[in-house]
Amino acid sequence: MYPLTDPLTQQTLTGVFRLVLPEIVLIGTACLVFLLGSLYNRRWLWFLGSLLGVVVAAVVAGVVKTGMPPAMTVAPIIPDATAGFVRWLAIISAAVFLFVTWPEVNRTNAAEYYGCLLVTVAGVSLVGRANDLITLFLALELISIPTYILLYLPSQTRPSQEAAAKYFLLSILSSAVLLFGFSYLYGVTGTTNLTAIIEGLTKANAERLSPMSLLAVVMVIAAVGFRVAAVPFHFYAPDVYEGSPAGVVAQLAFLPKVAGFVALARILGLLTTDPRHLPFDASTQVPLLLWILAVVTMSVGNILALLQDNIRRMLAYSSVAHAGYMLIGLVVASSLPDAKGRPGVGGVDALLVYLVAYGAMTVGAFAVILFLSTPDRPVESVDDLAGLGQSHPITAGSMAVFMLSLIGMPLTAGFAGKFLLFVGAFSAPADTLTMRHLYQTLAVIAAVNAAIGAYYYLRVIGVMYLRSPIRPAASSRAIPTWLAAVALAGFTLFFGFYPNPLEKAARKAVPVAAGSRTAENR
Repeated sequence: MYPLTDPLTQQTLTGVFRLVLPEIVLIGTACLVFLLGSLYNRRWLWFLGSLLGVVVAAVVAGVVKTGMPPAMTVAPIIPDATAGFVRWLAIISAAVFLFVTWPEVNRTNAAEYYGCLLVTVAGVSLVGRANDLITLFLALELISIPTYILLYLPSQTRPSQEAAAKYFLLSILSSAVLLFGFSYLYGVTGTTNLTAIIEGLTKANAERLSPMSLLAVVMVIAAVGFRVAAVPFHFYAPDVYEGSPAGVVAQLAFLPKVAGFVALARILGLLTTDPRHLPFDASTQVPLLLWILAVVTMSVGNILALLQDNIRRMLAYSSVAHAGYMLIGLVVASSLPDAKGRPGVGGVDALLVYLVAYGAMTVGAFAVILFLSTPDRPVESVDDLAGLGQSHPITAGSMAVFMLSLIGMPLTAGFAGKFLLFVGAFSAPADTLTMRHLYQTLAVIAAVNAAIGAYYYLRVIGVMYLRSPIRPAASSRAIPTWLAAVALAGFTLFFGFYPNPLEKAARKAVPVAAGSRTAENR
């Protein structure tokens, strides 16, 4: 340990605080909103104040240099390209959610609601920059703890209280399991620094995989599996999605997935700049475990979604299925094409593309539901959307875009994400014929699941355009939510027609995205 008066320590601390200035702005804004909201609570005031905080955070993120001196390689924060990608994704998401959640915020809870949202987004950004087990755990808790409040705050009905209690108890359990896994990682390597842990595990597992490290990773995967709603850790999702406020569910469907998958990529060494530092390569049990999770998750999610009439429960199981698709990126990340050989898509870069596409189409779908819902007439079943094409043509068109993107139809962002993931799995090289067949089988199973999912997504479109309205259309004044839904639909179409900027940004964000696995490593 270095004393605080040591120049090297002071330089490191100064550099760390500089690297998290945007997150400090977000949390500082949240604290200010919490404090002043107890004195003067107005929805429009704290909406504008929170939006101003997000804008300031974006400006700071754009102007503050993220270079890090060599002395900070052991710092708890790492400002690599992945961290920058996740930060911008979190900041943009914050602005979107401020507009999406407008209808369910009132003057009595505005300060608490927007403050918790900003803290959650700051947690997501910090997960992308975490280079230490303690920092990573605290960042994940910055996401979880405000979510407990958000689930209970807007609506105090019995279903919402039950959903909040279920999520709280299971989230606490997952945090305990995560801490247990982290303690094993510390016990095996003697450090909490992620870079040092990866190096230590790589050396320790060079000849034989340590049972203790394998147990640690299994615990971490199980804990993160809850956050991303992977089977069998998905049981909370249908009830929470059905009983909780739609705006909070939209956050729950997207933000924990971003944090969970980025955290897994960090811990598994898939974001290291040195391709030799991969403690769990394709010849270990870890990729096989992820392979099984991916297959079971996407299959169970799609099959159970077929049976749902409640649109929120359908989207809950849809979220489970898409978590299975995203797991494909982690499965193939340890077996990328050689940087000197043929070009190809990677695992983590394809995952990042799909996370962005998934966020736009899923949050957009919940924005439509929230816009169409009123306190006395909430949108709950698929039949509540009947005749929407006649009563709300633009809203129906936006919902149709989201459903087609969730299917993975061409000219939508969902197609670009699925294409990269499926091709990455089908073309991933392997040391053995068995592993090659496993990768190809994974791609085929994913394609079959995408076809199964098309049924319940197309059913929504059919109800909107081929059915007559069951009741008169409800009038809604949630114009910010409507604007957010239309903007997300435009985003989905734009990156469906022209996905190159998003793909380039994702490849630039991942050090091994171009497939820097060398022949020495295979």
